[in-house]
Amino acid sequence: MSVSVRAATTEPRNDLGHRLSALSKIVELGPGRVDPALISEAGRLLLRAGDRLKLSGEHTVVALAGGTGSGKSSLFNRISGLELSPTGVRRPTTARTHACVWGLDGAGPLLDWLQVQWRHRFARASALDRGESQLHGLILLDLPDHDSIRALTDHEADRLIQVADLIVWVLDPQKYADAATHTKYVSELAGHEAVTVFALNQADKLAPEELAECVVDLSDLLKRQGVQHPRIVPTSATTGRGVNSLKSVLAESVVQRRAAVQRLEADVNRIMVKFAKVMPAPEAMAVQPTVDLARQEGLTDALCDAVGVPAVGEAMENVYGVRSIDWVGWPLARWAARLRPDPLNSLRLGNIRDEIKTVTAASVSAQPAEVENAVQALADVLGSGMPEAWRNGVRDAARAQLGKLPEVLSKELAEIAPSLDRVPRWWWLLKIWQYLLVVLFVAGVGWAGAILAYGVFKVGQAPADLLGDVSTLPWLGLMMVSVLGLGLLSAIASRNFVVLGAGAEREQLEREMRRRISVVSKEMVIQPVEQELGRYNEFFAALAVARR
Repeated sequence: MSVSVRAATTEPRNDLGHRLSALSKIVELGPGRVDPALISEAGRLLLRAGDRLKLSGEHTVVALAGGTGSGKSSLFNRISGLELSPTGVRRPTTARTHACVWGLDGAGPLLDWLQVQWRHRFARASALDRGESQLHGLILLDLPDHDSIRALTDHEADRLIQVADLIVWVLDPQKYADAATHTKYVSELAGHEAVTVFALNQADKLAPEELAECVVDLSDLLKRQGVQHPRIVPTSATTGRGVNSLKSVLAESVVQRRAAVQRLEADVNRIMVKFAKVMPAPEAMAVQPTVDLARQEGLTDALCDAVGVPAVGEAMENVYGVRSIDWVGWPLARWAARLRPDPLNSLRLGNIRDEIKTVTAASVSAQPAEVENAVQALADVLGSGMPEAWRNGVRDAARAQLGKLPEVLSKELAEIAPSLDRVPRWWWLLKIWQYLLVVLFVAGVGWAGAILAYGVFKVGQAPADLLGDVSTLPWLGLMMVSVLGLGLLSAIASRNFVVLGAGAEREQLEREMRRRISVVSKEMVIQPVEQELGRYNEFFAALAVARR
């Protein structure tokens, strides 16, 4: 909610403008953290202040308020010097608000805002204003009785008491301690001494000693109600006693042109007292608006553990190693192993890529409690020292998307499941090399067999001399042993390279998974929390300005 405040011409009004702007920020940021009734009250004050400050600053609205029989209408007529407001024994005498204006120019919009009917507006003629120029700019209101049995007039009195720049409480010396006045109004306006005057009317009915006693008693009563420095003016509408003194008080406010600002300042002070009760100053008036890198890393670590990143990396590394056997293992050893039961069948590696995706998804969905604990731990640390409502706000911001978080993490990790059907190029080259060695070994076995058949056992005529030359057998045996040695050495070396490659693949996978988890945690946890921290700082900064 925003408030349109007219450009300030004095420093006090400028200060009020800053406080109202701060209060506007409080109303904007307070919902969900502050009592809604208090937020609504502050909103109404902002609207009222914005309306009043846009209207005439040259006029001071003074309301005569009081209960039935207090004589406020008679006092209104005595101050104005005209019989404008009806008086009599019938109650309530004043059914509608009457207004007397000293200096009508520019007062129309203000009277419209006050909702004073046209037939009840009266202007002092210049001929009657001789000697009262100090009252120029006064709008004097005679309010309906606040304790009227008519609901309409009672409501009108309440409304105008809330918006008048200065209030004159007209009290009957026989009923000045009336609970309807003190409980409903005076105690609620404690702190408004600068814009509140108490007229102890009908003073002519009391002896001087009785009047002095009443003034002291009333002063003590008001102080107990929270009015620290009450201004009490004994008056008599019948004899005119004390009316000039009351006029002097009104004239002082009219000349200074500050009653409207003082009233609004008092209203802001009063509502800030209420805010102080429900929102006391926290241990930390301001917090770091961003989540530091260490806590972000801590959340990422916790989420990585919660979704089983190490387990997925280890599974990928194991599968990488097992799958390499079909490519870089020594073929003769592999073929020999097929002649006995294969323990690797128990690994069920039929569709390895789907296996890894299943492992990843299961790791995420199986650990929602750990995900929740990681998020809750971050919220608890960041909300430490805040008022409970704001701690809850940080917690709610952190947990706002908690229900979706495991699913999103699962989807992210499934997208980066390693492409296990991808074969490194060096696997192809090594496989070709090993099969070439196998071909050489098989060729050597065939050559040796031919020499034994043709050269040793003389089963027939050798097709070529080399196939029957027995002298080549030692060299041929050496060649075959060398081929076997090369094959075994290449298999051993390749296994070492596979281990290194598997470790590198695992590191790359875990690094990418961690990066994805970090991005998700920032979007779904960190950013909402930082918005709440910023809201917290703005709220209490505004609260500090409004409390000045």
